Amino acid sequence: MATGRTHRPATRSRGIPEATVARLPLYLRALTALSERSVPTVSSEELAAAAGVNSAKLRKDFSYLGSYGTRGVGYDVEYLVYQISRELGLTQDWPVVIVGIGNLGAALANYGGFASRGFRVAALIDADPAMAGKPVAGIAVQHTDELEHIIDDNGVSIGVIATPAGAAQQVCDRLVAAGITSILNFAPTVLTVPDGVDVRKVDLSIELQILAFHEQRKAGEDAAQDGGPPAPVSRAAAAAADRKGPDGDVPAVMPA
Repeated sequence: MATGRTHRPATRSRGIPEATVARLPLYLRALTALSERSVPTVSSEELAAAAGVNSAKLRKDFSYLGSYGTRGVGYDVEYLVYQISRELGLTQDWPVVIVGIGNLGAALANYGGFASRGFRVAALIDADPAMAGKPVAGIAVQHTDELEHIIDDNGVSIGVIATPAGAAQQVCDRLVAAGITSILNFAPTVLTVPDGVDVRKVDLSIELQILAFHEQRKAGEDAAQDGGPPAPVSRAAAAAADRKGPDGDVPAVMPA
């Protein structure tokens, strides 16, 4: 079983910061849209706006790739698509296994964007014996008893966990023991993995809570501008505000 501390991504060996790596897919998405419209070149300002970053940050990011553009012309769109795709490893085929074929896992299996971005769903795996053999997105679901053989037979290095939280760590341990070195985690829990294993977490509830925060703030600002009363506060929020946090007067923020 895999043990170790919670993984913290390190700076890439080629000297590209993690923050830059995280923005490369945003640039690639914007560049792909331009390419589909047959746009030959793009300025740093236009591309930065399309990717949602500032142009200075974009130019700095591209300097790590050795791309500086041409003054007065901008960046060659097709070349940048190739260059970023190569840097992200998307010029080769990446077999992926999805573990947990409930509603979320099935939705991921049916997502058509994987294949166009260099990822091939090699297998779907679930612990429910009743799911074994059932086709999802044209692929027969296999039982978790076969997990290690599936990974070995398909040369898989990327695993997707879409199980309930209680099963996620055990699945993670088995994936790592079978040779998986990159995991995309949709389960609402933090995974512990050994050094050398990369984990990316997608937590939809956290993203919604962040949006709720912004909505609440906007409602309060609108009320203040209108001169009306502040936005209503729920009983739970009022009760939480009355409790002191671990640092004194700051209320503790409890997860949902």
